Amino acid sequence: MTKIERKNGDFVVDAALLADTFGLSQEEIKVRMRDGAITSRCETGVEEDAGCWRLTFHHRDRACRFIVDETGEILKKAIFPIKTKSPTSGS
Repeated sequence: MTKIERKNGDFVVDAALLADTFGLSQEEIKVRMRDGAITSRCETGVEEDAGCWRLTFHHRDRACRFIVDETGEILKKAIFPIKTKSPTSGS
């Protein structure tokens, strides 16, 4: 697989890694990240997962998850459907 860049302890994910996953252009990825339509979460591994991080990106009804090591090397990638919150109906 490829690498995710690491700068000052933060991970920098190239838009190209997400574009195909979500069926968007790289520019659309950047815009949707800025406007909050694509959200992300970074989780630090503990115990047997120490030294690894889980980076998860959510957009509409899909998620993309990368497991990376301390250098940003992608160890695993998963794409899966997620449930979206439906608006509550008012009476």
